[in-house]
Amino acid sequence: MPNVLRNLYALFACALMALSFGAHAQDESAIMQGRQQVREAAQDTLSTLYEYQPSARYAVEHAAGYAVFSTFGIKLLFAGGQQGKGMVVNNRTHRQTFMKMVGVQAGLGFGVAKTRLVFIFETVSAMQSFINQGWEFGASGSLSAAADGQGGMFTGAASAAPGVFVYQITDTGLAAQITATGQKFYKDDALN
Repeated sequence: MPNVLRNLYALFACALMALSFGAHAQDESAIMQGRQQVREAAQDTLSTLYEYQPSARYAVEHAAGYAVFSTFGIKLLFAGGQQGKGMVVNNRTHRQTFMKMVGVQAGLGFGVAKTRLVFIFETVSAMQSFINQGWEFGASGSLSAAADGQGGMFTGAASAAPGVFVYQITDTGLAAQITATGQKFYKDDALN
């Protein structure tokens, strides 16, 4: 009888390990798929940005790093919210850090909006601050993009902080006014 119990115990332990391995493999598959979706969205966003603003390619490629986010927002009467995913790329090390974005909006309105944001970090310290401390835009505010001929390689981008520029792409093109209300950017623990 003890051999039968040992065999049952061994069989039970093997079954638990197989289930655990299967769940871990599914988790890894979901993580890899999530990362790939963010990478594809980032590449599409950069291609669109370069169509609207060809000088942005130089800014992205020669900066310390950049971040690309795709966001989706809904506004119903007096309240609204946004969420999105993105990634930060260190141009020197090519390291990718996956991020999330959430936002809230107050004020009267109705609609659905998809926007894409591209952050350009001139310095490693600005990029590391964005990654490690996150980033939060206040309850209200907007940033004006530099007009053609007035922003050099950052034409069409808004200065968000010292050494940080932002491009916002909407369904109608590159935004001249970048709305930055109640947005928070932070690391995506599930994908890193």
